[in-house]
Amino acid sequence: MKQVYIAVLGFGTVGYGVYQVLRQNGDMIAHREGLKISIKRILVKDFVNEPNYDKAPKELFVTGMDEIMADPEINIVVECMGGIEPARTCILQALDAGKSVVTSNKEVISKHWYTFDAAARRTGAGLYIEATVGGGIPLIRALTDGLQASRIDRIMGIINGTTNFILTKMSEEGLAFEDVLREAQANGFAEANPAADVEGYDACYKLSILSSLAFHTHIPVATIYREGITRLTVADFEIAKQLGYEIKLLAIGKKTESDKMLVETRVHPTMLKKTHPLASIRGSFNAVFLHGNTVDDVMLYGRGAGQLPTASAVLGDVIYACHHEGAHPQVTFRNIPDTDSGTVVLKDWDSIYCIRLRVADRPGVLSSIAGVFANHNVSLKTVLQSAESDEDKTKHIAKITFITHMARELSVQAALKDLVNLECTESIDGLIRVEE
Repeated sequence: MKQVYIAVLGFGTVGYGVYQVLRQNGDMIAHREGLKISIKRILVKDFVNEPNYDKAPKELFVTGMDEIMADPEINIVVECMGGIEPARTCILQALDAGKSVVTSNKEVISKHWYTFDAAARRTGAGLYIEATVGGGIPLIRALTDGLQASRIDRIMGIINGTTNFILTKMSEEGLAFEDVLREAQANGFAEANPAADVEGYDACYKLSILSSLAFHTHIPVATIYREGITRLTVADFEIAKQLGYEIKLLAIGKKTESDKMLVETRVHPTMLKKTHPLASIRGSFNAVFLHGNTVDDVMLYGRGAGQLPTASAVLGDVIYACHHEGAHPQVTFRNIPDTDSGTVVLKDWDSIYCIRLRVADRPGVLSSIAGVFANHNVSLKTVLQSAESDEDKTKHIAKITFITHMARELSVQAALKDLVNLECTESIDGLIRVEE
């Protein structure tokens, strides 16, 4: 039986979850893996304000990295603090000292992965990141240890549980975004400041990691198109249902190869046909849909966040690190700060679009609007129209929804700018991209 000592940095949701899982499953891990994993130190900011300080033996807690760095028995450091600092500094300290690092911190990995990778290569330490994406779903391991023989050319994923919970409620109960957000916050599904989730930042961090591994080239967070869910309305969901779609916040990555690798990476609300496997993912669950040239379609589904699922992924990495001691795997693409010279991240891509307008209800309006789209090579597939009157009954207004054929992103955006300037246009009420 091999004794393994680890240090846990941060004792919040995930850090305390690691402690709980070891208490619950430690004997099973020892029996199955031949490893007795023990937490020797827990790093916290201070003892007074640490909410979980009374949930573990007091002698485990420290407030600085010195004691952890000086202990030769601690070979693995588990970082669960979140955010950039002090997590970045602590990870680098551990790697520079030759201690392997397991982390659940998607933001720091997505922004400083190249720095950590270089440090790990210098010292021979391991860097393990399974818990950064998908909670308890083994997404990273699937890409690095299962699908290496397939050329992955497409990723579509629901990788943020908070937004999927909100969108499920809006779809099934017809509620407004603000009302569901308050409910999500009250039930602990959303933070007091929910911007990282509802504005799509969290999904961008995760897509950066997934697409870099899947496409074998570094995809910086800054190159990913991002649009959150805060502008979605009840009307968007009504139209989606009428047309046979569900609305999901999708992280999308697509790759084609010519003289250079052409990649599109984007996070935004997306309409999916109800028959698509991702359309049925409800509540706070996550799922990632992959396509490879030899495996065709693969979907991984499960709890994408939460204390115990994420802690399970963390300890899975600890076990993996123990079994690969002395031969730590590192990424095999050029892990650099920017995009590789052989990779082009596209700002203009092909998609189908659902566009909602409010316009004056009079003859010739539809023809004028269709003309604007035609001028920008945007072909219309479906048109839905209904009439309404404004509040003082002096104007007759038509609500029109267009579904386009496949069109270019920049062409659609240019068409919308021209539509705003039409005298007949009252407002552009929505634009949602469609994947089929």
